[in-house]
Amino acid sequence: MIGRFPARLRRRLPWKQADAELERLATPAHGGVAAPAPAVAAVAGETFRALRNRNYRLYFIGQSISLCGTWMQTIAQAWLVLELTNSKVALGTVTLLQFLPITIFVLFAGVIADRVPKRNFIVGTQTLAMIQALMLAALVWSGHIQLWHIYVLAVMLGVANAFEQPTRQAFVVEMVGRDDLMNAVTLNSGLFNTARLLGPAIGGFVIATVGVKVAFLLNGISFVPVIIGLLMMSMADLYGQARLRAVGRVNPLAEIREGLQYAFRTPAALLIVILVAIVGTFGYNFTVVLPLVDKYVLNRGAAGLGFLTAAVGLGALISALSLASRKSATKYTLFAGGAAFSVLLGFVAFSQWYFVTLAFLLLLGVANTAFAATANTSLQLATPDHLRGRVMALYMLLFAGSTPIGGFLTGWMADRLGVRTAIGIEAVVCMIGVAAGLLYYVSHREKVLATSDVMRVAG
Repeated sequence: MIGRFPARLRRRLPWKQADAELERLATPAHGGVAAPAPAVAAVAGETFRALRNRNYRLYFIGQSISLCGTWMQTIAQAWLVLELTNSKVALGTVTLLQFLPITIFVLFAGVIADRVPKRNFIVGTQTLAMIQALMLAALVWSGHIQLWHIYVLAVMLGVANAFEQPTRQAFVVEMVGRDDLMNAVTLNSGLFNTARLLGPAIGGFVIATVGVKVAFLLNGISFVPVIIGLLMMSMADLYGQARLRAVGRVNPLAEIREGLQYAFRTPAALLIVILVAIVGTFGYNFTVVLPLVDKYVLNRGAAGLGFLTAAVGLGALISALSLASRKSATKYTLFAGGAAFSVLLGFVAFSQWYFVTLAFLLLLGVANTAFAATANTSLQLATPDHLRGRVMALYMLLFAGSTPIGGFLTGWMADRLGVRTAIGIEAVVCMIGVAAGLLYYVSHREKVLATSDVMRVAG
């Protein structure tokens, strides 16, 4: 009875009832008989089904190498700033400068994403990011690196990311189609977090043995495979190209307004906007939070920072693999993931023990991916093809473009109130954001469900 009651109670939740109906319609009946042994292999095949697309395979392989380098540079940059300045505010400022271009330019980048061949555009932004990493490596190697150099190069990387991110988000559906979108988004999340697992651990070792300069150099080299993979793609095999190229608008501001109006007037999209706006601003500041926790709470050094970051990545990888076989993005996963993320962030704030913090970060990674992958997929399914770049630009503005605010506030509060208090405040704000999203969903449930899939509405 004790084991059955929570499950029965959970099934009565409003979003769980809707999810159960969707799963019933999408899943073949088996008459109550246990699935045969071949079903295990089928589930494994479903987990990686997006890789059946050659273009996505090329993208996946290249990104698997490049993202490891990116995470190596992330902790190397944070470590370099703290070594040069020993300043919490300086670390927060670097984060602000790296993400500020996203805040400024990402909506315009969404317009570009809806108007240009995305593959070619991503090649350009990846090349710019490679140059930035090599310049950083050269400056450190020369021994002339200064804080203002890091600031300028952080802005340069931010510009590359600002124009790439909405394009890359909208490019996923062109590589795999709508049927494999959920799978591709979760595989991307798994890939991202596998890199978060391996990159920082390797980066911490590299920093401790040969210095940050080698970490920056390796990141620069890691862009070569992803650029090669993009150039090897077959443009003829991409989905939706003809329809996207037929769009012929000339006013960027009008196009931005069209995308924003759609997002704010479509209940299913607005729900994601509410959640991501708050959780993205106050919860997704790992590049500031983890170095501060390591240096001022746990005092474990560069290798310790690498494992803290890797713990988040391991949890996220576990979550991504468990979600990849699903064919739908459910509201239960969205809210449960967001609530768990908020609570676990609070636990990290109160922990003073290294291995306990590692355990909390592992679980935080699980919740992080459950929330983020579901939010990403839900928003894309609720958006028509010709608006996807602009709507995903808004998503990236809220998810990453808000980081300058959150990152700077984290550094500022940590400097004045202490690291643990600052993180605790952010955890409380994230929980308030999840509660606000839940309130909106409960009060607009029918409209949210009716606009959750534009293809189903069109059909």
